[in-house]
Amino acid sequence: MIKTTNLKKLYRTEEVETTALGGIDLEVKQGQFVAIMGPSGCGKSTLLNVLGLLDSPTSGEYSFLDEEVAHYSERERARVRKQNIGFVFQSFNLIDELSVYENVELPLLYLKMASSERKERVEAALERMNIEPRRNHYPQQLSGGQQQRVAVARAVVGRPRLILADEPTGNLDSVHGEEVMKILRELNESGTAVVMVTHSPEYAAYAGRIINLFDGHVLTENVGQVYNA
Repeated sequence: MIKTTNLKKLYRTEEVETTALGGIDLEVKQGQFVAIMGPSGCGKSTLLNVLGLLDSPTSGEYSFLDEEVAHYSERERARVRKQNIGFVFQSFNLIDELSVYENVELPLLYLKMASSERKERVEAALERMNIEPRRNHYPQQLSGGQQQRVAVARAVVGRPRLILADEPTGNLDSVHGEEVMKILRELNESGTAVVMVTHSPEYAAYAGRIINLFDGHVLTENVGQVYNA
């Protein structure tokens, strides 16, 4: 599904050049659950943004679903992204002016899906995330855990092949954090690939693989001890 070769990302100003990714070789197969760990500033979120086609690498190769996408234009990246990738962010990134239902429906509008199919998919996603009773509420009326459930529903409503999660439990207490991790694991068990950035060894253990980054390089990789709880 994902394969990168010597993937680099540099940020330049007039005075300084910063290496965010220093040559990443990575492969993620369909259906895998991968956790990316490392200290702040090591390149975790940068790597996730490149994998999610939100940003382009400075150099190197990136193949997504057997399509070389490293140097696609923003329009080409958007085409691939909206058809295949769902995102879950630490800050939820819900739109305050839209209801729960409308927030979840939004990706389907971008796909220009028929209203009847949109309704069916949104209702199924809300039911799956156990948030359907809140469908007419607005984000500020929800708890943090409920907001993240809405964010996950929005990420999966388009039935993507890949979920990218950037610190999805970062703004949650331990109870709601465990709930979100169990949801991600269930999605993975149903066949969706998940790549997650986290600082938590406990949550990383839900993944089948744990990749540790340091200064923009893969330092180590090991097998996760998947929780049975």
